[in-house]
Amino acid sequence: MSNITLDAKSESELTLNELITDAPIATISENSDLPLAQQAANVLRDMIVQDIIPPGKPIRERTLAQQLNVSRTPLREALRILAVDGLVELLPSRGAIAANPSPEDVKHMLEFLGGIEGLAGELACKRATDAEIDEIRALHYEMLAAFARKDRLAYFKLNQRIHRALVLASGNPLLIETHERMNARLYRIRYRSNMRNTKWPTAISEHEEILKAIENRDAVKLNDLMRNHLGSTWTKVSEDGQVGAADHHDNDE
Repeated sequence: MSNITLDAKSESELTLNELITDAPIATISENSDLPLAQQAANVLRDMIVQDIIPPGKPIRERTLAQQLNVSRTPLREALRILAVDGLVELLPSRGAIAANPSPEDVKHMLEFLGGIEGLAGELACKRATDAEIDEIRALHYEMLAAFARKDRLAYFKLNQRIHRALVLASGNPLLIETHERMNARLYRIRYRSNMRNTKWPTAISEHEEILKAIENRDAVKLNDLMRNHLGSTWTKVSEDGQVGAADHHDNDE
């Protein structure tokens, strides 16, 4: 298999993706160590977060299987993976649609995730090894490089890796597992929040403060920073109408 060429307009009208031409999605390769279903899930995840498959839209298995050059068996397994992540809904007799949470649901999830990341940051200040802090610092500078290149998807994924690394450094397995599940459900929302170019300098500044706090092992400061960082995500998406009525498409199209 080779890199995938996606004819997104054959599925539905493009929205955000038409404005983002510098964000390549994941690809499927026969040389990958990942199972085919997981590779397909990674591709579909990028398509969903970039609105190539908009929220509430049906996911047409036959068309996608042709575009991704995979059979429908691994594609269906990929959809089940994304359903567990909360990015896809599997409807009896109707197939799969891209999930479309309500504004209230998104707000509640972000509040919950902010609490999780705040606690994780506090614990990480107490428990992180020097090597873990070095890794967070390295990811931060990789993210700055992606920001300088205006490589939006790379910037977003590195941003997410920083958040996950902080949570992992908490050393709390239950917290790590809960964060992984909840963050997966908010993956598209957090991506859209990151796409507000006017807010990029603010986000970078916030991450600079987060890095300083973990380096100084300032638990109280990092707890506050992580909670406020997620609060700013809700502010950005709600101000732009990125969830709610503007996001609710007609499922029968």
